[in-house]
Amino acid sequence: MIAKIDRDEAPVIVLFRRDLRLADNRALAAAADTGRPVVAVFVDDRTENEGRKPGRASDWWLHHSLAALSAALADLGAPLVLRRGAMAAQAMDLVAATGARAVYWNRRYDPPATRADTVLKDTLRGAGLEATSFDGALLHEPSLLKTSTGTSYRVYTPFQRAVAAAGEPRDPVDAPGRLKEYRGRIESLSLQSLDLLPRRPDWAGGLRDTWVPGETGAWQRLAGFLDHRIDFYEAGRDMPDGESTSRLSPHLAFGEITPYQILAALNRHRGANPRSGADKFRKEIAWREFCNHLLFHKPDLHEANFNDRFDRLAWRSDGPSLKAWQHGRTGYPIVDAGMRQLWQTGWMHNRVRMIAASFLSKHLLIDWRDGESWFWDTLVDADPASNPANWQWVAGSGADAAPYFRIFNPILQGEKFDGDGGYVRRFVPELAKLPNRWLHKPWLAPQGELERAGVVLGETYPHPLVDHDRARARALAAFDAVRNGG
Repeated sequence: MIAKIDRDEAPVIVLFRRDLRLADNRALAAAADTGRPVVAVFVDDRTENEGRKPGRASDWWLHHSLAALSAALADLGAPLVLRRGAMAAQAMDLVAATGARAVYWNRRYDPPATRADTVLKDTLRGAGLEATSFDGALLHEPSLLKTSTGTSYRVYTPFQRAVAAAGEPRDPVDAPGRLKEYRGRIESLSLQSLDLLPRRPDWAGGLRDTWVPGETGAWQRLAGFLDHRIDFYEAGRDMPDGESTSRLSPHLAFGEITPYQILAALNRHRGANPRSGADKFRKEIAWREFCNHLLFHKPDLHEANFNDRFDRLAWRSDGPSLKAWQHGRTGYPIVDAGMRQLWQTGWMHNRVRMIAASFLSKHLLIDWRDGESWFWDTLVDADPASNPANWQWVAGSGADAAPYFRIFNPILQGEKFDGDGGYVRRFVPELAKLPNRWLHKPWLAPQGELERAGVVLGETYPHPLVDHDRARARALAAFDAVRNGG
């Protein structure tokens, strides 16, 4: 039964999902503009809408992002209500409890979420309620941006040109200065009851040392990037040692900052070399957009080859090698450094992600889906679009994918992008005393060099799982069979 309340005082419910911010939150701004009380709600529907179960690193981030959002909303006069269940059912329960006549939210684009939101809108409107959604996560609606023939884009470069030709995006919306408080009682879960944090063991120490989840943390990251790194981004973005990239990906994944806000900040930036770095970064934002458009049109992107010819590829089942890869014990230092960085911090440098993904899917010929699943569980920026799209790009099975014959040589990649060894030495400390000449290929080092560095192959550091040249030849043969219909 819907609570009886004067229509002019009926609150507006704002549903938060992956938009955990106050600024450039069009649903929240629209609710504030009504002048009516605002009921801010986070509904955890992630296991109710046929979507993937979130990874453990994502759960850790979500807990802390919700804590930050809750504190910020409380300061504005609208404490955050926490619920769990199907989105439509929870919205209708809140309508009944508060007498609300309107529900606002920002759109989601992964297919299970869009289905849930369609049910939400139909349910609310069927009950005679206002149900309004807004943009914010993407610059362009995937249902509207089409090729000249009316199809969705499958190749990045034409997509990026279409995005550029669409003109400047809208300006970001300011955060409300104050929200009118709803004074009724609403049942809410506690944040702890969502059970998002690890307990025994508590493996999140490295995450806590590395990240500040929440809207404030997002703006700190962006400010540091613009002040110190954007001018050198194009040249330095492939170097994994140090802070050469923005590290905004988890903040974007949880909607703590929007692409509209980032582009507006880029436009305001005036540095020593403002164009090259900013232009390159804009293209990275367009790539994120491209991945989301791919997922919108291919809901099974994380479990089915985009190019179905790859259904014929004979992936190897090799549990011990998969485990060695997961835990940074492949014997190839640049790969192991990346996998250990991931385990310790919940993040991996993009260049090293490509090297590690190529090693699994090509050197080891292990199904890209096994790697994507591991990243999904361990990345704080695990994204339902970017994660599978980028894995398929590396494996060769995706849209606009890397050529199947592109097989990264982990030795040369390490020497090129970590020439002084700072990255490997930080995350593979058992090799720290090896000279640069042997750091990325310790199995070729003279015995005397190994002894001086305290390295015992097979004991303190593993032998390589595979020989690069043999693994490359095996992968090429397997991919040739796919290409030739074998």
